[in-house]
Parts: sequence; structure tokens; C-alpha cells
Amino acid sequence: MSDPVAALIARLLAERWLPRDDDGVRQALTDAGFREDLERRLAGAGLRLLDHPYASHVAIAIAKGQEAAVFAGPKAWAATNLGLDRDAIALLVVLWALLVLPKRQRQIARVDADRGQDQGQIFAELKPVPVGGEVAEPVGERTLIADFGDKLGGKMRIQMNLGALARHGFIVRRKERIHEGPLLDLAFDYERTARRILDGSLAFVVDEARREAADEAMADDADAIE
Repeated sequence: MSDPVAALIARLLAERWLPRDDDGVRQALTDAGFREDLERRLAGAGLRLLDHPYASHVAIAIAKGQEAAVFAGPKAWAATNLGLDRDAIALLVVLWALLVLPKRQRQIARVDADRGQDQGQIFAELKPVPVGGEVAEPVGERTLIADFGDKLGGKMRIQMNLGALARHGFIVRRKERIHEGPLLDLAFDYERTARRILDGSLAFVVDEARREAADEAMADDADAIE
């Protein structure tokens, strides 16, 4: 007997993430009864669905009520069950700030602009939130190492941690550029984390890294034209 909810859970466990345009995921996002059954079954196994309307993928994570059972160790509370060291977690936070924060700002601006444009239309068509490459800009590895190498263990350590983050699906590396991976936008609670980063000690270095990344992109474009 076909059980689409069980099939979706099995696929999420096996593949770790699925795109929003997947048939099963789309049903979970649009069918209230299907979503309720999915969340109930996940909760019964100590899990929860990771979903954000601005993210391009969905995944599953440990339910809040089960976090202590998973992360509370004899000496300290673990930051993750992926075996990532502190400097890898710090690098993950930096990459989230460099990749997801500006992308989210562009997404919100795009949605606000579309809403304002359609305000005068009685039956305005609801446009999908842009989640692809048109709103997500990569970060150069050279820029990242230049800005954060002395804070995150040096070039070799950063290269090693980038490899680990790529294997876990947080980032994608192409031609010395770091792109958002399927799990990066789901790794942090945007509403809680964004303001801490924008108002905290990372604000200055993130702004500097963005400016340098923009300069590097312009230089690459100029080289391509020549």
C-alpha cells in the first residue's frame, strides 16, 4: 500500500535534503493534512521538518525536546552531531553571514518590490520567492582566507574545514568560489541569528569581506572582457 508521507520521510533521511520543487515536498508545503501527518510522524521519532519559505531546500533535524538527549554530553553541550570542530562551526557562521544574509536581504527587497508593483491589481498573481542563483552570490576563497585566516586557524585549516562543510552540504565549491549549499539556509534561525550578527562583532568584518568580494568579482569581469 502506498504511503507518500512515509516515502517522503524515508527519502529525507536517506538523501538528507530535498528541493522545494520535489513532488513530495511540494505536497508537504501545500497540503495542510499531509503536512500535519508528516510533522506528527517526525515528532514521534524525535525529529522536525526544517523549512523556510526563502530557502531552496527542506531537511529534517532533531526536535527541540530531544536536543538534550542528543547534544548534552558528560563535559559540554555539543554544537552539532556532525563532528565539526569549533573553528569549523565558526567558519560556518561566517559563511552563513556572507552568503545567506545578503541573499535574504535581496529576497525580501524583491518580494517587497513585487508586492508594491502589484498593489494596484485586484487579482495580482502571487509570485514565487526567488531562491536560485540570481539572488545568491558566491564568496571567493582567497577573500575569505585574507579576511579570516588569522581568526580561523590559517589557510590550511580553513581549506580543510571548507572541505568538511562541503561534504555535509552546507556549501558548494567551484573554481575557488564558495556557493551556498542546500543546508546552509536551514542551518540557523534567521530571525534570531541575523540581528546578532549584524549588530555584533562580526558586523564590521562581514561588511569588509562583502566589499572585497565585490571588488574581486569586478576584477574577474574585467579580466574576462580583456
